[in-house]
Amino acid sequence: MTKPQIWIATFLALFILLFLLSRLTKEPETEQTNPSVNSPNPQTGMSSENLSPKELIAKLGCITCHGNDLQGTRMGPSLHKVAEYWSRDKLINYLRNPTSFSDTERFQKYVEQFPGMIMPPFGNIDVKDLGKIADYLLELK
Repeated sequence: MTKPQIWIATFLALFILLFLLSRLTKEPETEQTNPSVNSPNPQTGMSSENLSPKELIAKLGCITCHGNDLQGTRMGPSLHKVAEYWSRDKLINYLRNPTSFSDTERFQKYVEQFPGMIMPPFGNIDVKDLGKIADYLLELK
């Protein structure tokens, strides 16, 4: 064997040894690799199925921008009277991907009114939970 072949064989053997060692010492992974709202709440141990729409809204952080009473703040608009502008399906689609509505006049108005603020997408949240939230928001007067 030549010196380069010895180095390559040594490197390969070391790599395999370290790989096997890491596999042996690795902790078992949980089945859920992409946590979402459906994962149990570490504080209460409840899944999102047991959460009310208000609790889901708080858990997702909506109150940070829209306020505790959802009447709006300097960071986000009021979520009351959304039924005037949204159907249930459109609202769920908006929550899943707000930027897909960026070409609408209403969206542009909010971009001007709340500069630098971005509505986060909730595409990773279960549609059933988004439906609960949408139903709740559509009832707000």
